[in-house]
Amino acid sequence: MHSFTHPGDWLHLDWVLVVVCAWLLIGCAGVVALRRFRLVATVLFPAGAFFSIVLMAVALSAAFAGPEVAVLPLGLPQLPFHLRLDSLSAFFLLLIGGVSAGVSTFAAGYFRKGEGTPPGLICLEYHAFLASIAMVVLADDAYVFMVVWETMAFSSFFLVMANHRIPEIRRAGYLYMLVAHIGALGILLCFGLLQANTGDYTFANMRAQHLTPFWGSVAFCLAVFGFGAKAGLLPLHVWLPEAHPAAPSPFSALMSGVMLKIALYGILRVGFDLLQTRIWWWGVLLMAVGLATALFGVVFSTVQVDMKRLLAYSSIENVGLICAGMGLSMLFAAYGMQALAALALTAALYHMISHAFFKSLLFCSTGAVLHATGERGLGKLGGLMRYMPWVAWPTLIGVLSCAGLPPFGGFVAEWLLLQSFLFTTGLPSSFLDMLVPVMAAMIALIAALGGYTMVKYFGVIFLGQPRDAKLAQAHDAGMWERLGMLWLVTGCVALGLFPNQMIALMEPVTQLLVRGGLAHTVADSGWLLVPVHIDRASYAPAIFLLGVLASFGLTFVLVRKLYHGRMRRVPPWDCGHPWQTARMQDTAEGFGQPIRQIFEPFFRMVRRLPTAFDAKPSYRVEVEDPLWHWLYVPLVSLVEKVSRLVGLLQQGRIAVYLMYSFVTLIVVLLVVK
Repeated sequence: MHSFTHPGDWLHLDWVLVVVCAWLLIGCAGVVALRRFRLVATVLFPAGAFFSIVLMAVALSAAFAGPEVAVLPLGLPQLPFHLRLDSLSAFFLLLIGGVSAGVSTFAAGYFRKGEGTPPGLICLEYHAFLASIAMVVLADDAYVFMVVWETMAFSSFFLVMANHRIPEIRRAGYLYMLVAHIGALGILLCFGLLQANTGDYTFANMRAQHLTPFWGSVAFCLAVFGFGAKAGLLPLHVWLPEAHPAAPSPFSALMSGVMLKIALYGILRVGFDLLQTRIWWWGVLLMAVGLATALFGVVFSTVQVDMKRLLAYSSIENVGLICAGMGLSMLFAAYGMQALAALALTAALYHMISHAFFKSLLFCSTGAVLHATGERGLGKLGGLMRYMPWVAWPTLIGVLSCAGLPPFGGFVAEWLLLQSFLFTTGLPSSFLDMLVPVMAAMIALIAALGGYTMVKYFGVIFLGQPRDAKLAQAHDAGMWERLGMLWLVTGCVALGLFPNQMIALMEPVTQLLVRGGLAHTVADSGWLLVPVHIDRASYAPAIFLLGVLASFGLTFVLVRKLYHGRMRRVPPWDCGHPWQTARMQDTAEGFGQPIRQIFEPFFRMVRRLPTAFDAKPSYRVEVEDPLWHWLYVPLVSLVEKVSRLVGLLQQGRIAVYLMYSFVTLIVVLLVVK
């Protein structure tokens, strides 16, 4: 039974459901073609990419349309599926469609035989994952939300476990599922509070409730805990650096680029839409957790020697920055400063979609390198730009965007975020007026360390000389992989060159959540990006790009004009050592050593020293997560002790169990009497 403004019309929500059903049918077709990997790779995954583009087009059309709702006769008799497509849902559907189109295309060329799981089963898990993600942002009641949320968790769990024969991958999958279910418990308790004992779990009913500040705060903290577990916020981040390296690269791209954003969608939906209360310290809490997460993630990413673990910690950093922007928006909204709240929220949304594109691109390029070389460790790579130019150049664009350099989307996102933190002089609290600029300085530090990490990532993998002779046999990406990466590159470039148009697309979202927007200011500024007023700050991406192109063009012309015919090739300066080898290059460990020394209290370092009896003496430093040893190891030990105590009750003898029943019955009779 549908409930639309114009019953009988095929509106946007219908088309989204068509895409969801198409993905599920593609997954079922994969089961039919279970081990026919060519059919799965070259037909089913491109078909999934086509429907991703359809979803993207529908979301673009729905962004400026009014809300659409539907009630589907699914689920339990008294619990049908309530769905709603509004501007917030449309924005995230645009993100899902845009990123998954590139990743699905890349996956069509990525698959090889012997991935650990039959390709048809991977196809089912992959497209069920996409369908469940799309349904999460459409859910309009707690029941359907939890159903599709758990479907997303289980399908992603099986994707992580694709190479399940490897013990480390099984451990990573189990850890991910454990944290996911702990987070789901927090979300379920949050919805229980939001319905305010009415028995109606629809989101419309939750919006109508006005909780007291205490219960509203409890619900908000539960939402941050529950969704933060899926997003990778401290201290629930431990699954992310384990699961991302374990999963095949296309799935790592989707998990980092899309699934983490769906968790942030949950915080937005609860904190800005379902909760009608706005309390200033909610924003401060979200900013503090976000910045702590970002600093932790970026510091650990600088010292990683595994490609995918480096990108995983980088994703933790970016999620933290996004949460900081959301927290600042909530702080401004609590004081009725709608314009600044809209600026901070726009920065957070821009960072979400920018990160979705450039981090998916980087994970895809990592997968191409892994397939071409068989190596994931940075210490065994190098010089790959010579052998894999089609992978190197898209990766460079992804790295520049991740480092926050113009003219790419990552720069616009971080620039808007810094601008929003600098416009804080109007806050009524002098403490907050002092605190927020300090947080802005932390963001600048995090951005600098993020750029440092990306220089390490690209330089160690693609520049210099190969550190292993077998790298000379590395092959470049295939056609499908190139097309997928080029699609994601296009997203990074478009987000950097057309920020005004993208901000106008976000206007309905900010109007829905904070009753303000930047569209009017942006429209009046023409080709300049002006967040508040042109006297304060502005950015011209077109002029910057033209300046860069003109500089390169002028340099090329001058070199050709003045030095043509006189150029000679000579070996590079070698510091007086004419027999340079790859062993003399800066390594990933050496590159990260200064940061490791400065931020040594962040790490738990284990040094492996050589002994007198080592056949091949070596010295190795392992950097470990201190939170794992300070929090999780004692918690696991406590659970094991409690389990052993409870296990004493399990004697395995029927007489003992009858005695328990008899004693329980006597106690109940005495209490009742």
